[in-house]
Amino acid sequence: SGPTARFLLGVLAAFPFAARLTGDASLRRRPMRRVTQPLAMMGARFEEAAGDGLPLTVRGGRLTPLEYDLPVATAQVKSALLFAGLAGHVPGRLTEPAPSRDHTERMLEALGVRLERGDGAVALTPAERLPAFQLAVPGDISSAAFLLAAALLGGWPVTIEGVNTNPTRAGVLRVLARMGAPIVAQAQGGELGEPVADLHVAPGELRACEVTAAEVPSVIDEIPVLAVLASRARGESVFRDVGELRVKESDRLGLLARNLRAVGVVAEANADTLWVTGGDRPPRGRVETARDHRLAMAFAVLGTVPGAK
Repeated sequence: SGPTARFLLGVLAAFPFAARLTGDASLRRRPMRRVTQPLAMMGARFEEAAGDGLPLTVRGGRLTPLEYDLPVATAQVKSALLFAGLAGHVPGRLTEPAPSRDHTERMLEALGVRLERGDGAVALTPAERLPAFQLAVPGDISSAAFLLAAALLGGWPVTIEGVNTNPTRAGVLRVLARMGAPIVAQAQGGELGEPVADLHVAPGELRACEVTAAEVPSVIDEIPVLAVLASRARGESVFRDVGELRVKESDRLGLLARNLRAVGVVAEANADTLWVTGGDRPPRGRVETARDHRLAMAFAVLGTVPGAK
């Protein structure tokens, strides 16, 4: 996956040997310079085979401390650089233009690593070693979102147990609340710094909403299923600053708009904004997923609407 490749680049940057990373056609399209450029500032060297992506070779070694302003709020790049600092035993300070997911920071803090967080920045003081630990991995909210959406559209109540409700990741719950979705989160403790809850959802009438640029880092993976829900809501929804969807497993932004239109929904996308107008006509038509799992799941949810074909 894209996160796996980027995290590995951060770890491998600290070791004195060459390693070559590659992947399938989808993964080779994912941009990697957003990670390799700051890692190169730390002292790692990279050999690109063809443009900004895999395959590429990393030659790691002795790293230097890093102070870096991330041009885009992205937990994957932030985590890769934190892992490089840990593996290379060098401090670092990273600043983001907006808060991104903080799973890595929570995990490291729970393991005793010294991190200073505030004012959009995280500063790492590397630890000599990390302790062993046991973890029951909480449920992924981006996967749970499809079940929540199916319940909202399908007309039956659903309870999903043990879901990670980290505030930097659970933007989908806040958006759904604005859309009028009757969802209740019942806290169930936590795991390695991560809050866990059972989610209870019942069918409800949805209204259109706006997803702002500041919210996007916490909801980027859920945009496809939210767009599908917006197609059944009252009014026009708008998703702003979602151009990052064009460099996922597919051009998700373009395919979302095209597929929604293919099933009879009024939808339009430009470089980084998506507009979806809701309606009550049963969705009927053929969609193209480009082997993108989130598109396939989102439109499978839309297929649960009565009369869909």
